Amino acid sequence: MEQIKLFIELTRLKKPIGYMLLFWPCAWGLTLAYNFNAELVTYFYFLALFLLGAILMRSAGCIANDIADRKFDKKVFRTKNRPIASGKISISRAIVYSSILCLIALFVLVQFNNFTIVLALGSMPLAFTYPLMKRYTYWPQLFLGITFNYGLILGWTSIENSIDIVTIVFYAGAIFWTIGFDTIYGFQDLKDDEIIGLKSTSIKFKSKPKLFILTCYTVFLISLFIVGLVVQLNIIYYLCLVVISLNLYFSQIKNLDVKSPESCLKTFKSNNFLGLIVFISLILGKI
Repeated sequence: MEQIKLFIELTRLKKPIGYMLLFWPCAWGLTLAYNFNAELVTYFYFLALFLLGAILMRSAGCIANDIADRKFDKKVFRTKNRPIASGKISISRAIVYSSILCLIALFVLVQFNNFTIVLALGSMPLAFTYPLMKRYTYWPQLFLGITFNYGLILGWTSIENSIDIVTIVFYAGAIFWTIGFDTIYGFQDLKDDEIIGLKSTSIKFKSKPKLFILTCYTVFLISLFIVGLVVQLNIIYYLCLVVISLNLYFSQIKNLDVKSPESCLKTFKSNNFLGLIVFISLILGKI
């Protein structure tokens, strides 16, 4: 039972925000591509596969992150008690756990078409090298965005079996969404990260945080608007964009206090609700 508890802690299964933020782009891409005049069984089946895949890969990613950051985690108050950093789980055991999770994820992946399988396998280096980026660049959030939103392309290709320009626009916008919310998340550890020499957009833009986050979110909203025009979504979609704008600009940026870890975490978590709103807006925009 103790090992099970440590495994759950290691993979952050009690913190669904991580895998939900990985799942929403998958759901967006799938929904954008799917023809809702056809039977819905395939749609919900693929949706379930993407959710399972998000849980598995996020869990494996957490393990890879904790292995790579174990020495840094010991020096950060928020992370010093993580299983690997604290020595409760050995690196070899953690690697076994991560390998098993990736193997199960592979069984999920092979349910899709060959093009989607090849694209997904091509993203693996991104998923496991992201934790190293904070050592070398102030833009690790950019690499996280590229990795976390890759599922948007996979969701699209699982139906269309090809990549369209609208997918690229949506993907690029979603990357900026991730940069924005992960910059907010990074302010929780800003002081510790500066002391131990790690880099992030939170540190780079600490003098004008809200302006930077505002810019990221604006790019995301522009991409959503372009997607609606290209795919010719109905008026309900654009009404939903108003709600999304209010959430980003007022519920998040206006009320954010970057000096308060509690405020940063609360604002960061609110992006799960935002992901749901975008998902619903795409569905309503197509029916």
